[in-house]
Amino acid sequence: MRRRFFVGGFEGRSAILSGDAANHLARVLRAQPGQLFELSDGESLWLAETERVGRDEIYFSLVEQLPVHSGPLRITLLLAIVKFDRFEWAIEKATELGVDEIVPLVAERSEHGLVAAAAKRAQRWERILTESAQQARRLRVPALREAAKPREAFAAPGAQVRLLLSERSGATPMRALLEPAAAAVQEEGATNVAIAIGPEGGWTDEEFSVAAASGYSEAALGENIMRTETAVCAALAAVQYAFGAFRPSVVQGSPQTGSHRENL
Repeated sequence: MRRRFFVGGFEGRSAILSGDAANHLARVLRAQPGQLFELSDGESLWLAETERVGRDEIYFSLVEQLPVHSGPLRITLLLAIVKFDRFEWAIEKATELGVDEIVPLVAERSEHGLVAAAAKRAQRWERILTESAQQARRLRVPALREAAKPREAFAAPGAQVRLLLSERSGATPMRALLEPAAAAVQEEGATNVAIAIGPEGGWTDEEFSVAAASGYSEAALGENIMRTETAVCAALAAVQYAFGAFRPSVVQGSPQTGSHRENL
């Protein structure tokens, strides 16, 4: 399977890969002229042939446009800021599991030192998302938003299905929330889902109230208490499965007949 990389855009029948990705492709993967790779600008996807490998840039000629697949689901993950090694592992896996947007949450029980240092980690987080999206062969990199407090983040418009992971006894099993929502999507064709996951100390009563006022339903993943990063994987996998997002449909581009040289 060919590797995929993200470029800033396509110019006519050519493209240029630069930055860390170009350095990795040139020095680690030792790219050579004539090799084939897939390039995405976030909207379209092309099979491209390496023309020239420079020190900081790699030049490609576009061979053919490839089909772009789109599922019925758009997912926003509102993730409380936790210890950075675990937060970064979580956003990496969230990218692989199809999240479209990530909002770091400044929850009441988030550690103040981590919140203060979060802005300095944004560039590193962007790089993690890009590398993970390339590995997962996604069309685009998830959007990383600025850190926000729950009151602000919960009130953001757009999501028809809003889930707040909860350990409280009154929380509804996620399956009971997802099944009717997924049935409705089969009629409407697409939906936006927002999933809010709190810090290790859990949500405060005020945050529960704010979430409820913003249309969030308390969702339970089971009786076991999960770490934040585990809950991210479990919740996203459940949502993907419920909405059938593993069965995407082609929405643009069409493969041409004929054979092409494989990567060397």
